[in-house]
Amino acid sequence: MLPRWLDDDEALGPDQDGVEVEPRQDRQAAWWRPGRRIGPRTLAVFSRQFAVLLGAGLPLLQSLEILAVEGQHPGLRKVLLGVRAEVEAGSGLADAMRRRPRAFGDLYVNLVASGEASGALNTVMDRLATHIENVARLRNQVRSALTYPAAILAVAAAVVFLILWKVIPVFQHLFDDMGGDLPLLTRLVVGVSDFIGTWVLVLAALAVAAGFAANRLLRTRRGREAADRLLLRLPVVGKLMLRIVTGRTCRSLSILLSSGIPILSALSIAADAAGNVVVADALRRVRREVEQGLPINQSLRRTKIFPAMLCQIVHVGEQTGTLSPMLTRIADFYEEEVDNDVDAMMKLLEPALISVLGIVIGAIVVSMYLPMYAALTQIG
Repeated sequence: MLPRWLDDDEALGPDQDGVEVEPRQDRQAAWWRPGRRIGPRTLAVFSRQFAVLLGAGLPLLQSLEILAVEGQHPGLRKVLLGVRAEVEAGSGLADAMRRRPRAFGDLYVNLVASGEASGALNTVMDRLATHIENVARLRNQVRSALTYPAAILAVAAAVVFLILWKVIPVFQHLFDDMGGDLPLLTRLVVGVSDFIGTWVLVLAALAVAAGFAANRLLRTRRGREAADRLLLRLPVVGKLMLRIVTGRTCRSLSILLSSGIPILSALSIAADAAGNVVVADALRRVRREVEQGLPINQSLRRTKIFPAMLCQIVHVGEQTGTLSPMLTRIADFYEEEVDNDVDAMMKLLEPALISVLGIVIGAIVVSMYLPMYAALTQIG
């Protein structure tokens, strides 16, 4: 996701549900401003330690001071010292954290505000730690699963490129000395080699320019939306990503609702934490329709994005008044499905990659030996 930086000290007004939510236009106008970004693992450890200290009866200021002094992460230490100074000066904990969005996101800040209002801040911090750990675990699991095949593809592409660029021309000189017509496969490989040898600098420049342009495009909303929409439509990866985003959204909504956040505010916050522009826009449409009186499950169905099972379980939760527990169950289900999908994908991906690479390299090798075999046959 793109970083959202903000150092404004402007007051944040409450939304229609009475929960303070940062205005979206302020965040978008100031996303580029400098700040410190805290990783999920560091934030999870801080949340867990903060919950323990508060649960042991230590005052808020003392707990923040202990965690700031004893903290190992220099960025978090500076952030906590700033938060403690503002709280000591009379600011609320959530307000102080809201002014540091690179360290504490909307979901985090609004749950802290709920914990402050209800007097159960230690319980909320414990829930936040568990949620952040689950999100980080899924992210690391998918990243680890994709790192190995990506590394294999990168190395294989580099090897094939070097073979076509440097090795094939040596054989081409040999073929020229032999004379005669070359087989079709050999002509294709030699043609690709000639093209790479002639335009290698142009191809390198185009690759760098394409990477730079893609990076800039993904920093825009239209680019992110197009990329996220394409990602959800991919045959295998799209299904996996939808389950990841659905599980994360259900978990976020469950924690927000169980902490006393009204449903409209919960939908807005969950949209910001979705991690996918297409899903986030769908959740904002759901919020608008729910605000107009439409049941949540019907609005979710109308997006044509979320799975039918999710809509059905949300319907049961609305009818029975157990929406938060139902969302927790569906989040557990999708997280388990993601685990199974990643394991199955890894078992299939490795042999598939080896087969493809074997075919490509084998075709190159065979194309080089075909003319030699034809010449030996004529001599024999």
